[in-house]
Amino acid sequence: MSYFLKFVVKMIKFTSLAVLATILLFLVLWACEAKRWESDLRLPTDKEQPAADGSDDGDVGTRWAVLVAGSQGFGNYRHQADVCHAYQILKKGGLKDENIVVFMYDDIADNELNPKRGTIINSPKGEDVYAGVPKDYTGEYVTAKNFYAVLLGDKSAVQGGSGKVVASKPNDRIFVYYSDHGGPGVLGMPNLPYIYAKDFIEVLKKKHAMKSYKEMVLYIEACESGSIFEGMMPEDLDIYVTTASNAEESSWGTYCPGSDPAPPPEFSTCLGDLYSVAWMEDSETHNLKKETIDQQYQKVKERTSNYNTFSSGSHVMEYGNKSIKPEKLYLYQGFDPATANLPSNKLPLDVKMGVVNQRDADILFLWKKYERAKGRREKKEDILREITETMKHRIHLDGSIELIGKLLFGPIEGPSVLTSKRRPGTALVDDWDCLKSMVKVFEKRCGPLTQYGMKHMRAFANICNEKIPQSEMKDACDAACNEHYLGPWHPSLRGYSA
Repeated sequence: MSYFLKFVVKMIKFTSLAVLATILLFLVLWACEAKRWESDLRLPTDKEQPAADGSDDGDVGTRWAVLVAGSQGFGNYRHQADVCHAYQILKKGGLKDENIVVFMYDDIADNELNPKRGTIINSPKGEDVYAGVPKDYTGEYVTAKNFYAVLLGDKSAVQGGSGKVVASKPNDRIFVYYSDHGGPGVLGMPNLPYIYAKDFIEVLKKKHAMKSYKEMVLYIEACESGSIFEGMMPEDLDIYVTTASNAEESSWGTYCPGSDPAPPPEFSTCLGDLYSVAWMEDSETHNLKKETIDQQYQKVKERTSNYNTFSSGSHVMEYGNKSIKPEKLYLYQGFDPATANLPSNKLPLDVKMGVVNQRDADILFLWKKYERAKGRREKKEDILREITETMKHRIHLDGSIELIGKLLFGPIEGPSVLTSKRRPGTALVDDWDCLKSMVKVFEKRCGPLTQYGMKHMRAFANICNEKIPQSEMKDACDAACNEHYLGPWHPSLRGYSA
C-alpha cells in the first residue's frame, strides 16, 4: 500500500468526517495546482512552444522573410523556382504577404522557352510554385542596394519595386533565403554590382544594432557560399547561418536534363538546386512545430553531400549563433496544419541525386536547346554561336587570370599564389576595397567576369593580400588583354561586378 493510502486510512481512524473532508479537498486542490505548475515548466530549449490547440502562444512575435533569386535567364530557371517554392512553404505556414519580401527577375514563367507557360515547377512532378508569388522587386530592381535597404527596413533607400521592407520589431524573427551563383566573397545579382561579404556582414551588424529583431536565420545557396561568412560572421548578432557549400567548393544544380531524377522531357534546364530542394522538401514533409533547426541542418547536410559522395555534392556549413539551433523551425517558417501528424525529422528520400555543377548548368542548357532545334538551321546556328562565344569568353577569362598571375609573381609562383587558400576561419581578403578595385581594373580591360568568372575572386583577393599596387595590376591587365576584342562583353554595356 502506498504511503498516501496509508495516510488516508489513519485519517479515517482518528479524524472526524468534517475534518477528513477538508483535508481531502485540500489534497485534491494541491494535486491540480501541482499538475498545472508541471505543465508550465519548460526547459530553455523548449521556449515558445505551440499551445495544445495548435495556436501560437503569443510570445513568437511576427515572422518576416526575405527571399532572393539572384540570377536571370531561362538557363538559371532553378534559382527563381527555388525562391517561388520557398514562398509557397512560408505561405502555407501562415506568413502573410505583407511580411514576405520577394526578389526575382521574373523572366521565367512567361518565357518563350518555358514548356509550361505561366507556371514554374521545382521538381519533376512538382506543382506550380509561381502562382500568387508577390512581385516585390523584379527586373532592374533586383539589386544589392535594394536588398540591403529591405533588410534594414529603410523605405527611403529603396528604388522602385513595391517599396515593401522588413519593418520588424524587437520581438520578431527574420528568415532570409538566397539562391544564385556565387564565388569567393561574393553572391551574384542580376543587376550589378554583386553582394560582397563585407557589405553584407556590415548590413547584418547594423540591423542588430537597431534592435529590430529577436533572432534571424539565413539559408544561402551559392558556390563558395561559406566564404561570405568564414572569418567574417560574428557570433553575437543573434543570427544563425547555413550555406550550401564551404568557402572553396561549388554548389550543385539538380533535377537536370539527363540526370536522375530528370525533369519532364520537354524541359531543357535544371529545375532546382541540391541544397535548396533538400531543405524545402524536408520542410514540406515534417511537422515544423516538432522539428528543430538543428534536425533540418543535419538532414540537409547529409542530402547535400549526396550521402557523402562529395565529388557530386558539397559540404553544408554553419556560422553565427549556434545556440539558436535547438529552436523549432515553425518560429521562422511557420506551421502548415496539414503536416500536424507528420514526423519531426525523418526525411523520406534517401537516394543519391543526379547533379550538375552550378557553373556548367548554363552550358548544359544551351546544348539541350541546340539539340532540340531540329530542322531549324538558322536557329541552330544562332545557338551554336552563343555556345561558342560563351566558351571562348570562359577560356579568355581563365587564360587572362593565369597570365596576370605569372606577370605579377613570375611563371613558377604565379599559379600557386593566385589559387592559394588561407587557413580556416580567416576571411578571404584583408582589404575588401582593394578587392573591388582590382575587379574593376580587370573588367575594364579584360571584360566582365560573368557568373562563371566569379570563381576567380580568390585570385583578386590574393593579389590584394600580396600588397600588389593597383598600377602594377593595371599594367598586367593591359599586357594580358590588350588585343582582346570585348565587343558585346564590354563592361560599358554590362556594368561592373564591384
